[in-house]
Amino acid sequence: MASVTALLAGPGFAQQQPPPVAVPQVQVVPPVVPVQVIPPPVLSAAQITQLAQLLDDAGFAHGLRHDGSAQPRLEGNDAVVRAALDYARAVHSGRLDASDFQQDWGLRPAAYDPMPAFADAVKRDRIAAWFRALPPPYSGYDGLQKGLAAYRKIEANGGWTTLPAGPDMAVGSSGPRVAALRKRLAVEDSDVVATGDKFDAALKEAVVRAQRRYGLNPTGLVSKGTLGALNVPAGDRVRQIMANMERWRWLPAELPAKRIQVNIAAAVLTVFEGDAPIASMKAVTGRPGNETPMLQSRIHSIVLNPPWNVPAGIAAKELFPKGAAYLARNNYKIIGTGASRRIQQQPGPKSALGLYKFDFDNPYAVYLHDTPSQSKFASFDRLDSHGCVRLEKPGPLAQLLLRNDPAWQPDEIQAALATGKTQRVQLQPQDQVHVYLLYWTAFASANGQMNFRGDPYGWDKTLAAKIERRSAITAVATR
Repeated sequence: MASVTALLAGPGFAQQQPPPVAVPQVQVVPPVVPVQVIPPPVLSAAQITQLAQLLDDAGFAHGLRHDGSAQPRLEGNDAVVRAALDYARAVHSGRLDASDFQQDWGLRPAAYDPMPAFADAVKRDRIAAWFRALPPPYSGYDGLQKGLAAYRKIEANGGWTTLPAGPDMAVGSSGPRVAALRKRLAVEDSDVVATGDKFDAALKEAVVRAQRRYGLNPTGLVSKGTLGALNVPAGDRVRQIMANMERWRWLPAELPAKRIQVNIAAAVLTVFEGDAPIASMKAVTGRPGNETPMLQSRIHSIVLNPPWNVPAGIAAKELFPKGAAYLARNNYKIIGTGASRRIQQQPGPKSALGLYKFDFDNPYAVYLHDTPSQSKFASFDRLDSHGCVRLEKPGPLAQLLLRNDPAWQPDEIQAALATGKTQRVQLQPQDQVHVYLLYWTAFASANGQMNFRGDPYGWDKTLAAKIERRSAITAVATR
């Protein structure tokens, strides 16, 4: 007898098979899981009183409004519950509505519903503990809250007097402007002797401390830049702190222990491992008009000897007008013709991206990269890019990210670079590091001293105004 296998393989088998039977497709509908709607809790009289007292000054203390005037007293269960839930959402994940975000504010807080935890706290009579746990759990946020209280006090006491323009002040200077400088510095620095009109060595040290706090070149010479920083009104410093507290609320409840952070305003990159900084370097970030966006992502690959695909806007405004000879001299290649033509700068010593490009997914087409031009890193004003982030030490960063890949140790990296050929190196999944581009213009040092940076994009004032406007709207809606 012929084997079954042979029969199945023999000629004519297909013709001998019965016609296929249509099998009805049964659509499996997953069971509908009812959404549990938690009704607003009913507070006891004591809880109403307790929560109203907690809410009385909380929004002001956490920078949800600049106005410190007394707020209308909350009365009744519904009003207190609405105010508590509104405050919880605001201080936990931000005051802004989705419509308030600018396009280049790519950080977005996670959705947050305070009702379940609030209802549980009411049931277990642990409202105070629930209330304390709402703000971001970061020391950086705590430092800003303490700084907010200090600068509110300064503002309430009249702030400081604007220092008049005039010649630069240095050791040996004297007169009314030096006396005014002493008085101004003493407001923020308790080690300064507030009286006297002589610019001595001690005053120079105080100026240096102030310049460090403001991210300026610590020369001890009081010139235009230092005067400008000292003359920012105290009320503007309060709003600056408010804006930075709000940005902390946009971050996840727990930051990855291994991450890279770029402070856009200060133009500094810091590498964290084990939630502690292990390395930092200077950066060059976007100039006003070409802002570096705030965002979070993950570095997934490093491009060695990267070409630069010039964005169409830069090509049209800055490169095509310079002519074909300039493009050829600088290793640019025109790809395509007519309206679809574009420019690509080839890899090499003149490439604007240098030898390294660090890629991460984002809708803004920005990345971290090397640069052949190192002069800007010597400057204290390093906002000079088209939006991407140039790095002072990209080679060591690449070695750090690839250190666990035996195929890409320092010798292998250098050999690949020496070929001049473009090569993408995919990071191993466990080595793909989170990256955060952040806009920190106010932060507290370890000793509690507030530090400020300029607001080059005007985002602080814009954000502070949005916070106050949204707080006013919600205050009316919750009463």
